[in-house]
Amino acid sequence: MKRNAMKSPVIIDLKFDQEQVAAALKGAFADREVINLLHPGSRKRDLSGIDYAVVWRPGADLFSRAKDLKVVFSGGAGVDHVLTLPGLPDVPLVRFVDDTLTTRMSEWVVLQCLLHLRQHQAYEAQRQKRVWRELVQPEAKELTVGIMGFGVLGQDAAAKLKTLGFNVIGWSRSRKQVDGFETFDASGLNAFLAKTDILVGLLPLTPDTKGIFNTGLFTRLSRKGPLGAPVFINAGRGGSQVEADIVASINDGTLRGASLDVFETEPLPLESPLWSMDKVVITPHAAAASDVAALFRHVAGQIERLESGKPLEHLVDRSAGY
Repeated sequence: MKRNAMKSPVIIDLKFDQEQVAAALKGAFADREVINLLHPGSRKRDLSGIDYAVVWRPGADLFSRAKDLKVVFSGGAGVDHVLTLPGLPDVPLVRFVDDTLTTRMSEWVVLQCLLHLRQHQAYEAQRQKRVWRELVQPEAKELTVGIMGFGVLGQDAAAKLKTLGFNVIGWSRSRKQVDGFETFDASGLNAFLAKTDILVGLLPLTPDTKGIFNTGLFTRLSRKGPLGAPVFINAGRGGSQVEADIVASINDGTLRGASLDVFETEPLPLESPLWSMDKVVITPHAAAASDVAALFRHVAGQIERLESGKPLEHLVDRSAGY
Protein backbone atom coordinates (compact mmCIF):
# COMPACT_ATOMS: atom_id res chain seq x y z
CA MET A 1 0.00 0.00 0.00
CA LYS A 2 1.31 3.44 -0.86
CA ARG A 3 2.32 5.47 2.16
CA ASN A 4 0.37 8.65 2.77
CA ALA A 5 2.75 11.60 2.72
CA MET A 6 0.17 13.77 4.53
CA LYS A 7 0.12 11.57 7.63
CA SER A 8 2.80 11.94 10.26
CA PRO A 9 5.41 9.17 10.33
CA VAL A 10 5.83 7.05 13.46
CA ILE A 11 9.20 6.83 15.21
CA ILE A 12 10.08 3.39 16.56
CA ASP A 13 12.83 3.31 19.20
CA LEU A 14 12.50 -0.07 20.92
CA LYS A 15 15.34 -2.00 22.53
CA PHE A 16 13.55 -5.26 21.74
CA ASP A 17 14.76 -8.18 19.63
CA GLN A 18 15.18 -6.48 16.27
CA GLU A 19 14.13 -9.53 14.26
CA GLN A 20 10.81 -9.47 16.11
CA VAL A 21 10.47 -5.74 15.51
CA ALA A 22 11.21 -6.12 11.79
CA ALA A 23 8.73 -8.98 11.45
CA ALA A 24 6.02 -7.05 13.29
CA LEU A 25 6.56 -3.96 11.14
CA LYS A 26 5.64 -5.88 7.99
CA GLY A 27 2.09 -4.75 7.34
CA ALA A 28 2.01 -2.43 10.36
CA PHE A 29 1.27 1.29 9.91
CA ALA A 30 0.56 0.61 6.24
CA ASP A 31 -0.77 4.13 5.65
CA ARG A 32 2.22 6.05 7.00
CA GLU A 33 6.01 6.04 7.07
CA VAL A 34 7.82 4.20 9.86
CA ILE A 35 11.21 5.39 11.11
CA ASN A 36 12.96 2.60 12.99
CA LEU A 37 15.82 4.35 14.77
CA LEU A 38 17.75 1.12 15.23
CA HIS A 39 17.98 0.81 11.45
CA PRO A 40 21.35 2.24 10.31
CA GLY A 41 19.70 4.36 7.63
CA SER A 42 17.58 6.20 10.23
CA ARG A 43 20.28 7.21 12.68
CA LYS A 44 20.85 10.66 11.20
CA ARG A 45 17.29 11.21 10.08
CA ASP A 46 15.69 14.61 10.68
CA LEU A 47 12.92 13.92 13.23
CA SER A 48 11.39 17.39 13.35
CA GLY A 49 7.69 17.70 12.58
CA ILE A 50 6.90 14.10 13.60
CA ASP A 51 3.92 13.52 15.89
CA TYR A 52 4.37 10.01 17.32
CA ALA A 53 7.06 7.89 18.97
CA VAL A 54 6.91 4.33 20.33
CA VAL A 55 9.67 3.83 22.89
CA TRP A 56 11.29 1.29 25.18
CA ARG A 57 14.69 2.39 26.53
CA PRO A 58 15.14 4.89 23.68
CA GLY A 59 18.32 6.68 22.69
CA ALA A 60 19.35 9.52 24.99
CA ASP A 61 18.99 12.05 22.19
CA LEU A 62 15.53 11.02 20.98
CA PHE A 63 13.56 13.90 22.50
CA SER A 64 16.14 16.52 21.54
CA ARG A 65 15.87 15.30 17.94
CA ALA A 66 12.08 14.81 17.90
CA LYS A 67 10.98 18.14 19.31
CA ASP A 68 7.46 18.20 17.84
CA LEU A 69 6.03 14.98 19.29
CA LYS A 70 2.34 15.04 20.15
CA VAL A 71 2.11 11.57 21.79
CA VAL A 72 4.62 9.13 23.29
CA PHE A 73 3.66 5.45 23.42
CA SER A 74 5.30 3.14 25.94
CA GLY A 75 6.43 -0.19 24.50
CA GLY A 76 5.34 -1.99 27.69
CA ALA A 77 2.70 -1.93 30.38
CA GLY A 78 5.11 -0.23 32.78
CA VAL A 79 6.00 3.41 32.27
CA ASP A 80 8.46 4.15 35.09
CA HIS A 81 11.36 3.87 32.62
CA VAL A 82 9.69 6.47 30.37
CA LEU A 83 8.81 8.95 33.11
CA THR A 84 12.47 9.29 34.09
CA LEU A 85 13.79 9.84 30.56
CA PRO A 86 15.69 13.13 30.18
CA GLY A 87 13.87 15.62 28.00
CA LEU A 88 10.53 13.78 28.03
CA PRO A 89 8.11 16.29 26.47
CA ASP A 90 4.95 17.39 28.23
CA VAL A 91 2.63 15.47 25.89
CA PRO A 92 0.21 12.57 26.44
CA LEU A 93 1.95 9.33 27.44
CA VAL A 94 0.07 6.13 26.59
CA ARG A 95 0.55 2.73 28.29
CA PHE A 96 0.48 -0.52 26.33
CA VAL A 97 -2.71 -2.36 27.24
CA ASP A 98 -3.56 -5.45 25.23
CA ASP A 99 -5.24 -8.80 25.79
CA THR A 100 -2.02 -10.63 24.89
CA LEU A 101 -0.12 -8.84 27.65
CA THR A 102 -2.89 -9.41 30.18
CA THR A 103 -3.27 -13.09 29.30
CA ARG A 104 0.45 -13.79 29.53
CA MET A 105 0.72 -12.12 32.91
CA SER A 106 -2.26 -14.05 34.25
CA GLU A 107 -0.83 -17.32 32.96
CA TRP A 108 2.41 -16.68 34.83
CA VAL A 109 0.69 -15.66 38.07
CA VAL A 110 -1.62 -18.69 37.98
CA LEU A 111 1.32 -20.99 37.22
CA GLN A 112 3.31 -19.70 40.18
CA CYS A 113 0.37 -19.96 42.58
CA LEU A 114 -0.18 -23.56 41.48
CA LEU A 115 3.51 -24.42 41.78
CA HIS A 116 3.49 -23.30 45.41
CA LEU A 117 0.07 -24.81 46.16
CA ARG A 118 1.14 -28.20 44.78
CA GLN A 119 4.56 -27.93 46.47
CA HIS A 120 6.46 -28.35 43.23
CA GLN A 121 9.78 -27.21 44.66
CA ALA A 122 9.58 -29.74 47.49
CA TYR A 123 8.80 -32.55 45.06
CA GLU A 124 11.64 -31.41 42.80
CA ALA A 125 14.04 -31.59 45.75
CA GLN A 126 12.77 -35.10 46.49
CA ARG A 127 13.21 -36.11 42.86
CA GLN A 128 16.84 -35.08 42.89
CA LYS A 129 17.39 -37.33 45.94
CA ARG A 130 15.25 -40.14 44.46
CA VAL A 131 12.81 -39.87 47.37
CA TRP A 132 9.27 -41.22 46.81
CA ARG A 133 7.04 -39.56 49.42
CA GLU A 134 3.62 -38.01 49.08
CA LEU A 135 3.20 -34.64 50.80
CA VAL A 136 0.02 -33.46 52.51
CA GLN A 137 -1.88 -31.51 49.87
CA PRO A 138 -4.12 -28.54 50.68
CA GLU A 139 -6.80 -27.38 48.23
CA ALA A 140 -6.85 -24.00 46.54
CA LYS A 141 -9.95 -23.03 48.51
CA GLU A 142 -7.93 -23.23 51.72
CA LEU A 143 -5.60 -20.39 50.66
CA THR A 144 -6.10 -16.69 50.11
CA VAL A 145 -4.17 -14.99 47.33
CA GLY A 146 -3.72 -11.27 47.93
CA ILE A 147 -2.91 -9.23 44.83
CA MET A 148 -1.23 -5.86 45.32
CA GLY A 149 -1.90 -3.87 42.17
CA PHE A 150 -5.54 -4.51 41.31
CA GLY A 151 -5.74 -2.92 37.88
CA VAL A 152 -6.32 -4.61 34.52
CA LEU A 153 -3.61 -7.24 35.06
CA GLY A 154 -4.46 -7.90 38.69
CA GLN A 155 -8.17 -8.27 38.10
CA ASP A 156 -7.69 -10.68 35.21
CA ALA A 157 -5.34 -12.86 37.27
CA ALA A 158 -7.81 -12.70 40.16
CA ALA A 159 -10.68 -13.95 38.01
CA LYS A 160 -8.64 -16.92 36.76
CA LEU A 161 -7.38 -17.80 40.23
CA LYS A 162 -10.93 -17.64 41.57
CA THR A 163 -12.05 -20.10 38.88
CA LEU A 164 -9.45 -22.55 40.21
CA GLY A 165 -10.91 -22.23 43.70
CA PHE A 166 -8.51 -19.81 45.38
CA ASN A 167 -9.88 -17.12 47.65
CA VAL A 168 -8.66 -13.84 46.13
CA ILE A 169 -8.51 -10.33 47.59
CA GLY A 170 -7.15 -7.15 46.04
CA TRP A 171 -5.21 -4.11 47.23
CA SER A 172 -4.57 -0.80 45.51
CA ARG A 173 -3.62 2.64 46.74
CA SER A 174 -7.15 3.87 46.08
CA ARG A 175 -9.80 1.24 46.76
CA LYS A 176 -11.47 -0.30 43.71
CA GLN A 177 -14.97 -1.75 43.75
CA VAL A 178 -14.71 -5.04 41.85
CA ASP A 179 -17.66 -7.41 41.78
CA GLY A 180 -16.91 -10.71 43.46
CA PHE A 181 -13.77 -9.61 45.29
CA GLU A 182 -12.99 -8.06 48.65
CA THR A 183 -10.75 -5.05 48.09
CA PHE A 184 -8.60 -2.82 50.28
CA ASP A 185 -6.94 0.59 49.96
CA ALA A 186 -3.84 2.14 51.51
CA SER A 187 -5.49 2.47 54.93
CA GLY A 188 -6.44 -1.22 54.87
CA LEU A 189 -3.00 -2.62 54.11
CA ASN A 190 -2.55 -4.38 57.45
CA ALA A 191 -5.97 -6.04 57.23
CA PHE A 192 -5.20 -7.14 53.67
CA LEU A 193 -1.82 -8.62 54.60
CA ALA A 194 -3.21 -10.45 57.63
CA LYS A 195 -5.55 -12.41 55.34
CA THR A 196 -2.95 -13.20 52.66
CA ASP A 197 -1.27 -16.61 52.30
CA ILE A 198 0.18 -16.00 48.83
CA LEU A 199 1.12 -12.39 48.07
CA VAL A 200 1.24 -11.38 44.40
CA GLY A 201 2.96 -8.10 43.47
CA LEU A 202 1.75 -6.39 40.30
CA LEU A 203 2.45 -2.82 41.40
CA PRO A 204 3.86 -0.06 39.20
CA LEU A 205 7.09 1.51 40.42
CA THR A 206 6.46 4.85 42.10
CA PRO A 207 8.09 6.65 45.05
CA ASP A 208 5.39 5.06 47.26
CA THR A 209 6.01 1.50 46.06
CA LYS A 210 9.82 1.52 45.92
CA GLY A 211 11.07 -1.15 48.33
CA ILE A 212 7.55 -1.85 49.64
CA PHE A 213 8.11 -5.62 49.60
CA ASN A 214 10.44 -5.89 52.57
CA THR A 215 10.80 -7.71 55.88
CA GLY A 216 8.41 -5.35 57.62
CA LEU A 217 5.68 -6.22 55.12
CA PHE A 218 6.43 -9.95 54.98
CA THR A 219 6.09 -10.29 58.77
CA ARG A 220 2.51 -8.98 58.53
CA LEU A 221 1.35 -11.74 56.14
CA SER A 222 -0.84 -14.57 57.38
CA ARG A 223 0.88 -17.53 59.02
CA LYS A 224 -2.40 -19.41 59.57
CA GLY A 225 -2.59 -20.97 56.11
CA PRO A 226 -2.07 -24.67 55.34
CA LEU A 227 1.39 -24.06 53.84
CA GLY A 228 2.68 -22.98 57.24
CA ALA A 229 4.21 -19.72 56.00
CA PRO A 230 3.36 -17.19 53.29
CA VAL A 231 4.68 -17.13 49.73
CA PHE A 232 5.76 -14.02 47.79
CA ILE A 233 5.27 -13.73 44.02
CA ASN A 234 6.38 -10.61 42.10
CA ALA A 235 5.95 -9.77 38.43
CA GLY A 236 5.45 -6.02 38.81
CA ARG A 237 8.70 -4.09 39.14
CA GLY A 238 12.03 -5.13 40.63
CA GLY A 239 12.42 -1.80 42.37
CA SER A 240 9.40 -2.59 44.54
CA GLN A 241 11.23 -5.44 46.31
CA VAL A 242 14.20 -5.59 48.68
CA GLU A 243 16.02 -8.74 47.62
CA ALA A 244 18.21 -8.96 50.70
CA ASP A 245 14.99 -9.09 52.76
CA ILE A 246 13.52 -11.80 50.53
CA VAL A 247 16.65 -13.93 51.02
CA ALA A 248 16.66 -13.38 54.78
CA SER A 249 12.91 -14.00 55.09
CA ILE A 250 13.14 -17.34 53.28
CA ASN A 251 16.19 -18.38 55.31
CA ASP A 252 14.53 -17.62 58.65
CA GLY A 253 11.12 -19.04 57.70
CA THR A 254 9.22 -15.75 57.48
CA LEU A 255 8.50 -16.74 53.88
CA ARG A 256 7.98 -20.30 52.69
CA GLY A 257 9.15 -19.46 49.18
CA ALA A 258 9.05 -16.97 46.34
CA SER A 259 8.57 -16.65 42.59
CA LEU A 260 10.33 -13.67 41.03
CA ASP A 261 10.20 -12.37 37.48
CA VAL A 262 11.60 -8.91 38.22
CA PHE A 263 14.72 -7.80 40.07
CA GLU A 264 16.40 -4.72 41.49
CA THR A 265 19.17 -5.14 38.89
CA GLU A 266 18.51 -6.87 35.58
CA PRO A 267 19.90 -9.21 34.45
CA LEU A 268 20.07 -10.67 37.95
CA PRO A 269 23.76 -10.48 38.99
CA LEU A 270 25.57 -13.83 38.98
CA GLU A 271 26.56 -13.36 42.61
CA SER A 272 22.95 -13.03 43.81
CA PRO A 273 22.10 -15.73 46.38
CA LEU A 274 18.65 -16.03 44.80
CA TRP A 275 20.13 -18.17 42.00
CA SER A 276 20.97 -21.02 44.37
CA MET A 277 17.88 -20.98 46.61
CA ASP A 278 15.75 -24.06 46.03
CA LYS A 279 12.65 -22.35 47.43
CA VAL A 280 12.79 -19.59 44.81
CA VAL A 281 11.47 -19.75 41.23
CA ILE A 282 13.25 -17.32 38.89
CA THR A 283 12.20 -16.20 35.41
CA PRO A 284 14.08 -13.50 33.40
CA HIS A 285 11.46 -10.70 33.27
CA ALA A 286 9.52 -12.90 30.88
CA ALA A 287 6.12 -13.18 32.62
CA ALA A 288 4.41 -10.91 30.12
CA ALA A 289 6.80 -10.02 27.34
CA SER A 290 5.30 -7.53 24.93
CA ASP A 291 3.92 -8.99 21.71
CA VAL A 292 5.44 -6.51 19.27
CA ALA A 293 2.77 -7.02 16.59
CA ALA A 294 0.08 -6.43 19.22
CA LEU A 295 1.93 -3.31 20.40
CA PHE A 296 1.90 -1.86 16.88
CA ARG A 297 -1.81 -2.66 16.47
CA HIS A 298 -2.46 -0.89 19.78
CA VAL A 299 -0.48 2.19 18.70
CA ALA A 300 -2.13 2.30 15.26
CA GLY A 301 -5.55 2.08 16.90
CA GLN A 302 -4.80 4.93 19.30
CA ILE A 303 -3.44 7.12 16.49
CA GLU A 304 -6.59 6.43 14.48
CA ARG A 305 -8.72 7.45 17.47
CA LEU A 306 -6.77 10.68 17.91
CA GLU A 307 -6.85 11.63 14.25
CA SER A 308 -10.59 10.98 14.04
CA GLY A 309 -11.26 13.31 16.96
CA LYS A 310 -11.65 10.71 19.71
CA PRO A 311 -9.72 10.80 23.01
CA LEU A 312 -6.68 8.63 23.57
CA GLU A 313 -7.09 5.64 25.89
CA HIS A 314 -4.78 4.31 28.64
CA LEU A 315 -3.25 7.70 29.40
CA VAL A 316 -0.65 7.82 32.16
CA ASP A 317 -1.31 10.04 35.17
CA ARG A 318 2.16 11.50 35.64
CA SER A 319 1.44 12.69 39.16
CA ALA A 320 0.52 9.11 40.19
CA GLY A 321 3.32 7.52 38.15
CA TYR A 322 1.10 5.11 36.20
